[in-house]
Amino acid sequence: MSNTKKIALMSTLVLLLAVTAVFNFVLAGTRPTAEASGDAEPVNFFTSHRAERSSTRSEEFLELDGIIEAYASDSQEYAEAVAAKQRMVKLMEDELVIETMIRSIGFSDAVVVIGSDSDNINIFINSSELNADTVMKIFSIFEEEKGIRNGNIIIMPIYAES
Repeated sequence: MSNTKKIALMSTLVLLLAVTAVFNFVLAGTRPTAEASGDAEPVNFFTSHRAERSSTRSEEFLELDGIIEAYASDSQEYAEAVAAKQRMVKLMEDELVIETMIRSIGFSDAVVVIGSDSDNINIFINSSELNADTVMKIFSIFEEEKGIRNGNIIIMPIYAES
């Protein structure tokens, strides 16, 4: 790798770090805290998880874009970065579709996390309890959408006021 490419990659990463720090500062300063408002309002798990997931994935996309720009299109690094980006997009689409389908069976909210490097799937639903019928409905969604019949699927109820 030439010095120019190394400098460009490092500059991109430093810029990404600076942007992340600015966003962290801005977002931390704009969120009302329980102490500032005087009342202890609970944070919605689903909303905060989606925001955190979106932020993390944006950073990952920026990092992969930096790699894609720094390397020639016929290099192994370029191909690996493009493949990783495509896997992330596929996972995001799958999670969104499954979350929507879970909400369509009567839950007010759901978050699905599909492991990128493993077969683990975590499902958090807005419910105070689970029953066998609910679990079977969710498993059938996975079977229809992903073709997964047996796997490391964990369904967790998390009650959050809507």
